[in-house]
Amino acid sequence: MYPELFHLGKFTVYSYGFMILTGAVLAWIYLYRKTRSFGLKSDDVSGFFLLAFAAVFVGGKLFFYLEDPMRYIQNPAEMLESPGAGFVFYGSFLLAVPAFIWWFRRHKLPVWTMFDIIAGCGTLVHGFGRIGCFMAGCCYGKVCDPAWGIRFTHPDTHARPIGEPLYPTQLLEAALILGLFGLMQVLHKRKRFEGQLFLLYVLVYAAGRFGLEYLRGDESRGYLFGGLLSHSQLISLLLIAAVTAFWMYRSRQARTNLSA
Repeated sequence: MYPELFHLGKFTVYSYGFMILTGAVLAWIYLYRKTRSFGLKSDDVSGFFLLAFAAVFVGGKLFFYLEDPMRYIQNPAEMLESPGAGFVFYGSFLLAVPAFIWWFRRHKLPVWTMFDIIAGCGTLVHGFGRIGCFMAGCCYGKVCDPAWGIRFTHPDTHARPIGEPLYPTQLLEAALILGLFGLMQVLHKRKRFEGQLFLLYVLVYAAGRFGLEYLRGDESRGYLFGGLLSHSQLISLLLIAAVTAFWMYRSRQARTNLSA
């Protein structure tokens, strides 16, 4: 669509970065408002976001390189090209979780309660980020019937092939994620145990991502088991299994506490 939003002299404002920044600002406001009761100040929230940015960046890039490790082992200079491009969401997620746990414990905050709040922040950054993907043309879908597709015509778009109708996988994923944000606001006072909203976010996203992978057209990310599953589908299955186990465990804990 529009990989570049506008120019300020020699400075270019890219749509993907702008949408990520928009989601991050909204997430900062959301986190600050939700954590004031814990005594966190704006500087604390800003410090947390610096940690989150570092974990998300390193994890996302690491998993991106691991999708085709031999390519970067043989040509390490490519790792320094376009450092702002090429991220894997699951890599960011898997590194961010332990980093968050460390930060919560350091500040003596209830871990599961904080993860419920972080789930809301995550959906905002993640959802707006997918809108940014749509504008930049990355994470594009397969060629499809014109009735279901969107044509990317900008010469700088990442989508391929240009001019052909492609499944709008980015918008479908953004709708799923931002819809989850709305659902979590409704369920916030109805949850049965702390951590339920975070587990719901991971579970629903993993299931949705598994299905959306069948519509994705950027097949350079690679597949496993002779093309049976993509890397993201395998991680989705593992996360679904792990979250289901945690959900059952936390549910039993909640029932035990009620009966005690």
